[in-house]
Amino acid sequence: MGTKKLTSAERTFLDNAVGVIYANPFSADRDLVDKRLVDFPAGENYTLRYQRIISAIADGVSGLVSSGHHDIRQFSGTARDLLESVLIFHVYHQVFLEFDSLIEKQLGNGDTPVKVPFARDALAMLHSFGFAEEAAERYFAAFFQIRRAYYFIGTSIIGRSPCMRGLREALWNNVITSDIGLYMRTLVGRMEDYSTLLLGETGCGKGISAAAIGRSAFIPFDSNRGCFRLNFNRSFMSINLSQFSESLIESELFGHEKGAFTGAVSNYEGVLARCSRYGAVFLDEIGEVSLPVQVKLLRVLEDRRFMPVGSYEQKQFEGRIIAATNQSLDRLREENRFRDDFYYRLCSDVIHVPPLRQRIAEDEEELDDLVVHTLARIVGTSSPELADRVISCIRDQIPRDYPWPGNVRELEQCIRRLLLKRRYEAGPASLHKTNDIDGMLKLVEQGSASAQELLSSYCRKLYGQHGSYETVARITRLDRRTVKKYIDI
Repeated sequence: MGTKKLTSAERTFLDNAVGVIYANPFSADRDLVDKRLVDFPAGENYTLRYQRIISAIADGVSGLVSSGHHDIRQFSGTARDLLESVLIFHVYHQVFLEFDSLIEKQLGNGDTPVKVPFARDALAMLHSFGFAEEAAERYFAAFFQIRRAYYFIGTSIIGRSPCMRGLREALWNNVITSDIGLYMRTLVGRMEDYSTLLLGETGCGKGISAAAIGRSAFIPFDSNRGCFRLNFNRSFMSINLSQFSESLIESELFGHEKGAFTGAVSNYEGVLARCSRYGAVFLDEIGEVSLPVQVKLLRVLEDRRFMPVGSYEQKQFEGRIIAATNQSLDRLREENRFRDDFYYRLCSDVIHVPPLRQRIAEDEEELDDLVVHTLARIVGTSSPELADRVISCIRDQIPRDYPWPGNVRELEQCIRRLLLKRRYEAGPASLHKTNDIDGMLKLVEQGSASAQELLSSYCRKLYGQHGSYETVARITRLDRRTVKKYIDI
């Protein structure tokens, strides 16, 4: 045990620094936290402010080195915890730009993990501060996780509205928790049992949110190979459960043995078997799963075990489960179509992804930001001139109170159509989305409504009343999957 004592000034510096270090970078009260360590003018660019924070902590660490108080082995208790946190933060910021380059390189390098040439220097810095080899490698891997979380949440979950700032904060907490210090000490590499439920309307971005979580998982560093053990491109697997018939869902999830059913001509590994222990499986449209499959998934969540169809051999699932639905789970549970025990095992964290109309209502410039971001992705580069043209078309052709029932997915198609035709009709082509039966009847009188629009509008109206695909199917005398297709058009 260390016996050295911190000076009063050193203790004050470390206390203030740790408050900043452990704050959620996307939190609403970040300004108040940062002011404890550095003074900055109101409205200052966050990048400039963060540089001030890095410099202030670097200066503080230099002072600790000068006084000989930079070796964690010389201290114990709270003093050691504070010192560890600040030194870890300091080392992280010596290499965080290299991590950004590594992320970009890994994104373009397929499935093979790329070499990490700066790892040796970073680990040597940690060793110089008294960190043991195992702890140094664990923290280095945590550095990469934290940087990926910041990268994927910050670049894919865009929007200035309060609800989107709240979403980014919630996603960060889901990956790193609301207390980075606690996470670094006790939960690094131990988040597989924290399942997540994403709720929100069709097209609002649940899949992007799930990917941000899944690609930010903890991946250990392999010092012998000089790279991380898994490419984060392979750490996230997704399956849309509504795409498969009841008979195929189990096979896609759990796999099957050769001869298990007609057409099973060879063994097949389901998505749970293909998921790495450092990865996550995204189960989209979880509300579509039958009760028997829910029971089997419940066992996966509780015991981490499953059996392929036609097999008696138990297999281990080591990843994390992320699930999503656009349905009301409260209603499904009331109708006994979604098990309570399955729900409570899924909801370690519940995150609501806001609809586009809420985002625009909170901040009108949200729409402009999304257009700029989407166009850059479509054309491969930023194009202010093209963005201005698209935004002008949207303002001229679409009512300000248009509810965007297809959410961000509809906006993306709107942008593509404007690029092609400079025209987007947010009326007949999407009127069924708003359940406007009276408006649809007017189109019928004018002879301009298609049979698909009529049926889709009617199905959505019924679904809005009953909240059940089965009930709509019974009333319309259509197959359930046909009903879902017309509702989701």
